[in-house]
Amino acid sequence: MRRVLMLTTFYPPYSFGGDAVDVQMWAGAFARRGCEVTVVHDRDAYLALASAPQPRHVPEPGVEVIPLSSPAGRVGLLLAHQSGRPLVHGAALERLCAGRRFDTVIFSNVSLLGGPSVYALWPEAIRIAVATDHWLICPTHVLWRYDGVACDERRCLRCTLAHGRPPQLWRYTGLLDRAARNIDLFIARSEFSRRKHEAYGFAPPMEVVPLFVPPPPPARGEPPHDRPYFLFVGRIEALKGLADVLPLFMTDRGADLVIAGTGSAETALRESTRASPHIRWLGFVPRHELSGWYGHALALIVPSRTYETFGIIVIEALSHGTPVIVRRRGPLPELLERGGGGLMFDADLELDSALRSLVDRPALRQSLSDEALRSFHTHWSEEAVVPPFMALVERARELRAAGAGRYRGAAGRPA
Repeated sequence: MRRVLMLTTFYPPYSFGGDAVDVQMWAGAFARRGCEVTVVHDRDAYLALASAPQPRHVPEPGVEVIPLSSPAGRVGLLLAHQSGRPLVHGAALERLCAGRRFDTVIFSNVSLLGGPSVYALWPEAIRIAVATDHWLICPTHVLWRYDGVACDERRCLRCTLAHGRPPQLWRYTGLLDRAARNIDLFIARSEFSRRKHEAYGFAPPMEVVPLFVPPPPPARGEPPHDRPYFLFVGRIEALKGLADVLPLFMTDRGADLVIAGTGSAETALRESTRASPHIRWLGFVPRHELSGWYGHALALIVPSRTYETFGIIVIEALSHGTPVIVRRRGPLPELLERGGGGLMFDADLELDSALRSLVDRPALRQSLSDEALRSFHTHWSEEAVVPPFMALVERARELRAAGAGRYRGAAGRPA
């Protein structure tokens, strides 16, 4: 890998969540290994949903970032969403094809950048598609059903309408299957995500390559909060499960809850907890400013109700030696079963018990902290994750050179 192009709809500071952080982490890692890295993203997509970019963003050194924009604005986004083709940004992408010779192209969330048809660009390069979310099998990306539960059976049309989006007719034309034939390697971020894609009829085989985070700076100075505290980091949305945690902190339990994030449910949840002095709302906090909050927390609480693809905040906490308390759902148990470093829960009573145990038993907290650090360095550090991925890419390049070809899907299968 020498000249790497990464395509994504969202990229910091024009981004909302984990899929953009995923791209940013890998872009920085490739640059540190001497690759020339270019990231292309759709600025219009973010500005159509938010009024301004995120504040206080720190760019990755050595990474060229090209934001695409068009006078078509929301209309252009609708065209990409409905057609699955880069009808607006196609010319800009073609110019990029003509002007650069990339040897590796990595597609992440390309839903509004141009849909699956962009997989056909850069045919001379090794092309990799990474499932940073569930867009390949879910029109809403998140497997969160219209009736407020994690999705275990397809009701896509009703769900799409309930989320306020027009149905994507291209998903029923075989376009995704045809486009997938251009991809040399599909990547899932967890074994759970790989199995979920397979169960929902996604035919191409997927390799599992997890996420990583760089080691954090050591926590210095006084704790940023004057009492022991648990930490929640993430978007404030119903599917993230914060509402299940808040009632436990309406009275004094010997530790507070600190919440870093923002989202559509924030106003209502803030109002519902106004009477509690044991819940602190920070609002949006950039990733590079979270280190002190992670480092001094009793534990990170991850109560997600839906099926994540991975759970980057889990390994961020582990990298600080901070234990995690995760809901036993999706890939979250997979992360702890692999290396330890935390506790799991299903019901509210289990969560309550986990919180009490970490408040009342400092030795348990220290033991989990030690496990967290060992797990991070063994499984989730850049050194543990990036070299095996680069080896996979080179293996795909060897197969291409040997004439082994690419994936060929089942013709006519509805995508």
